[in-house]
Amino acid sequence: MAKTTKEIVASSIPSKIQKKKEEKIEKKEVKKETKKDVKKEGKKEVKKETKVVVKEVKKAVKAPAKKTAVSRTEKVKAVKTPVARSKGKAAGAGPEDKSEIPIEKKLIAMYSLQQIDSQIDKIRIIRGELPLEVQDLEDEIAGLETRIENFIQETVNFEKAVSDRKNAIKDSHSLIKKYEEQQKNVRNNREYDSLSKEIEYQNLEIQLSEKRIREFQNTLDQKKKEIEMYQKELKDRKNDLDVKKNELDDIVAETEKEETLLIRKSEQNRRVIEERLLTAYTPIRKNARNGLAVVQIERDACGGCFNKIPPQHQLDIRMHKKIIVCEYCGRILVDERIVSSVN
Repeated sequence: MAKTTKEIVASSIPSKIQKKKEEKIEKKEVKKETKKDVKKEGKKEVKKETKVVVKEVKKAVKAPAKKTAVSRTEKVKAVKTPVARSKGKAAGAGPEDKSEIPIEKKLIAMYSLQQIDSQIDKIRIIRGELPLEVQDLEDEIAGLETRIENFIQETVNFEKAVSDRKNAIKDSHSLIKKYEEQQKNVRNNREYDSLSKEIEYQNLEIQLSEKRIREFQNTLDQKKKEIEMYQKELKDRKNDLDVKKNELDDIVAETEKEETLLIRKSEQNRRVIEERLLTAYTPIRKNARNGLAVVQIERDACGGCFNKIPPQHQLDIRMHKKIIVCEYCGRILVDERIVSSVN
């Protein structure tokens, strides 16, 4: 029995090792077969594609007329597409990109905007300081009205205080009568003295309230005088305001139509110009005394600050390849050609 058990143990170990080796060999063979299959399939597909391409080439060689017809139709489509796009843009299909506009057109738009804005400034200069004077008069009238209202409120309060003091005097008189009647029915000196002190106190109260009434009356008279004075001044200011307003309305009526047309034109030009150029244009115009942000070269110098411009800069300005600014004042410079095109 011992021999049989030893033989079973010895035979089981090599059988497991052999199985593992066989599995590895099988896996390697499977991998090789799959690789071969993939290569064969790839070659077959390439052959199929080449055959298809050769067939198409032969068909094209045999039928040139069809090919030319197709090419003509393609050409017609190619011609039609930009025309259709242009029609779509004209009908408002999409807004034109501002960055694609040439620099010469941008400079023309900027110079025309400057001319329109300077005309608007001239119209506003004609009005002069009338709008400011009207505003000052309106503010002064509002201040006078508030002051008069405050004085009226103070007079009402003083009148109320005077009436209160008069009522206090009446009360003290009634108390004095009461105490005098009580003195007649007094039993001892102590009660008499206390009632006489009360009567004195009420007399002092009457004197104090009379004094306060006189003070309040004086202040009331002063306030009423001031109210009358301010009311006269208010009337004069209102008359002045009416005159100034009529003058301003006449001037505005004369220049209103022209101003509205110019404002519309400026808005149209602003739509064409880029935002970065507008952001540079507005602060230059505010800081300049004459309101000029785009100026012409005059006698080889800047039209805004009158400093001389080098010849190279003048050549660059005439080329219209980029927007050039004055080195001294920061104004945008343009040449005679753009000025003549705008004018």
